[in-house]
Amino acid sequence: MHAQSEVADAHPERDWITGGGWSMEAFEGGTPTSRLLDAVVPDRPVYLPNRDHHGAWVNSRALELAGITRDTPDPADGRIERDASGDPGGTLQEGAMQLVGRLDPPATAADRLAALLHAQRHLHSLGITAWQDALVGDFLGMDDPSGAYLTAARDGSLTARVVGALWWDRERGPEQIPELVEKRAALSHGRFRAGSVKLMLDGVAENGTAALLDPYLDRCGCATANHGKSFIDAGQLPKYVPELDALGFQCHFHALGDRAVRDALDAIEAARSANGPSDTRPHLAHLQVVHPDDVPRFARLGATANIQPLWAAHEPQMDELTIPFLGPERTAWQYPFGALLRAGATLAAGSDWPVSSPDPLQGIHVAVNRVAPDADGAPAFLPAERLSLTEALTAYTAGSAYVNHLDGTGQVRAGTPADLVVLDRDPFAGPPEAIARTRVALTFAGGQEVYAAHDA
Repeated sequence: MHAQSEVADAHPERDWITGGGWSMEAFEGGTPTSRLLDAVVPDRPVYLPNRDHHGAWVNSRALELAGITRDTPDPADGRIERDASGDPGGTLQEGAMQLVGRLDPPATAADRLAALLHAQRHLHSLGITAWQDALVGDFLGMDDPSGAYLTAARDGSLTARVVGALWWDRERGPEQIPELVEKRAALSHGRFRAGSVKLMLDGVAENGTAALLDPYLDRCGCATANHGKSFIDAGQLPKYVPELDALGFQCHFHALGDRAVRDALDAIEAARSANGPSDTRPHLAHLQVVHPDDVPRFARLGATANIQPLWAAHEPQMDELTIPFLGPERTAWQYPFGALLRAGATLAAGSDWPVSSPDPLQGIHVAVNRVAPDADGAPAFLPAERLSLTEALTAYTAGSAYVNHLDGTGQVRAGTPADLVVLDRDPFAGPPEAIARTRVALTFAGGQEVYAAHDA
């Protein structure tokens, strides 16, 4: 709150006050109110997405400009949080974010390029030489980074290798596929390829929008009527995915709840039946809740489990806003890294940055310990799902390289791309609890030094 007041005071010329990164557990029920923002910025609209980008906090002026009142219906893909009297409370979930976000002035092309190069420097400092950008396109008012990637790829300032996941417009159907084919051709240049399609199937568990097979519980442990949100019709998904697969697109699914995971696997199975084996390497990201019946299907279908290990730990958002509303059985199905690996699945690991830290060493620490890096002495979260250090490192190197069709990357041997990282210590030499203390000393991308700790 103090930071927003400082920004507003320091920039009286700004029509909007924007920022973000707040955590749901900081507010009762995970839903802050417009009144809190009105107290520090009453005269201009404020728009603050939370740290997972599945909700936004706004003030009364923003609600007024967007025309949001007690009579405004919830959009099909979102929810306007309301107070006890039915008036908008100040938190907008999922698709409801766009009611205000669409009014926020966009960044300039120069701003987007500068942001990309700043982000690249940061990722190189963490030993990251390649990544998949999970959102290339227009979504909830966010700036489309595709132009910045293309500029950087053409002028040589893109030193990482990047796969862009083209956004599937969930309000449209297969008529958009020819446009995706055109975008793939137009945007693929040098170190940037736009060969993936991102299909966001559901939301997140902590705000009740992850798609579940059985309903969420209330605070008393009783079943509610809420099964979460399915942003793409599950009946149509097995029609879209085979067509994308036949055109050589990789399908990148946001699948967080067990119903979304099953829908994605069903769609991949439909593609396998229609097209036979392919090298499109589909992957399911996040996998917070996976029904045990679906764990063996990953290996059988050749679907990569794209995991975000940093989330698999006890922390307030998990303990206060997720576990109580899932119940004991589904809580035990969360982030089943070990079960997936034992069932033969290929694991790829990433961060979903800027939702959480992109630091692979922090994620590896949690994958191995199932305890947050800064939570010494805390209980492990579902310790049977731990990975060994070798398994976690493999997921972050060879596994992620596999998903991005960067064959040979993630291995140190003659003839492979010289994407190399030098650490300041041997993480195998110390106790597992010390993994997160490891730091990157040098990063090479394609044989070029792109980061040195002594120069930072």
